[in-house]
Amino acid sequence: MIELKGVFAGYFGEAKIHDIHLTFHQGKISAIVGPNGCGKTTLLKTAARLLTPMKGSVYLGEIDIAQMGLKAFVQRVAMLPQTRLSVNMRVENLVMHGRFPYAGFGRKPSQEDKNAVEKALYLTKIESLRNKNISELSGGEKQRAYIAMAIAQDTEVFLLDEPMTHLDICHQIDIGEILKELNREGKTIIMVLHDLAQAMTLADFVCVMREGKVLCYAPPQEVYEGGYLQKAFDVHCLKMEDKNQNVFYTFCKRQS
Repeated sequence: MIELKGVFAGYFGEAKIHDIHLTFHQGKISAIVGPNGCGKTTLLKTAARLLTPMKGSVYLGEIDIAQMGLKAFVQRVAMLPQTRLSVNMRVENLVMHGRFPYAGFGRKPSQEDKNAVEKALYLTKIESLRNKNISELSGGEKQRAYIAMAIAQDTEVFLLDEPMTHLDICHQIDIGEILKELNREGKTIIMVLHDLAQAMTLADFVCVMREGKVLCYAPPQEVYEGGYLQKAFDVHCLKMEDKNQNVFYTFCKRQS
């Protein structure tokens, strides 16, 4: 469980999120949504210890993360940022980087490390790509490779910033299925999503933000009924069900 208590955070002395009190539910998929510049990534980076709060504290369970050693923290929390440096290495080596928090003397991979990498390659369906250079992969393949690296880290919490950006719909569905499989294993997944319909369909809880504050953190049905997406984005939210009672959400611009 990650909990933010009275958190202010930002850049160069200017707060982008203000007085955040929020507890992400353990073992659930949570999506953070909101207009551009509302503080979604700032909140995620603060939870990931990439930003130090100007005020307030972030807790992992009962522990203030500021009091945790870095190695202990990254053995429990994995962060996948939206922007990543271009690397020149084989896919298998990239995924093995996820095992660095557990590396022993000499950083020689153990059998446990190798097993974790194999599992990550299998879950993301990139076993056949293990010997390819990252630069040779398509956008969807690269995204799966980086997610595999996070999976190999074998943490209880995954923090993902826009994991489906720039992917076509087929690859978005693939990534969604991978995240649901991880969640079925008991992993807590917290991610920033740009696509509102995707967030409302995929997540167990949706955190709606506007102007650096949290408007609500609730199941999609409550977010819909409370009109929070309309308040944040000034759009109409429509709920639909198919013949199998699967729920879908779509959006249209509010008429002036």
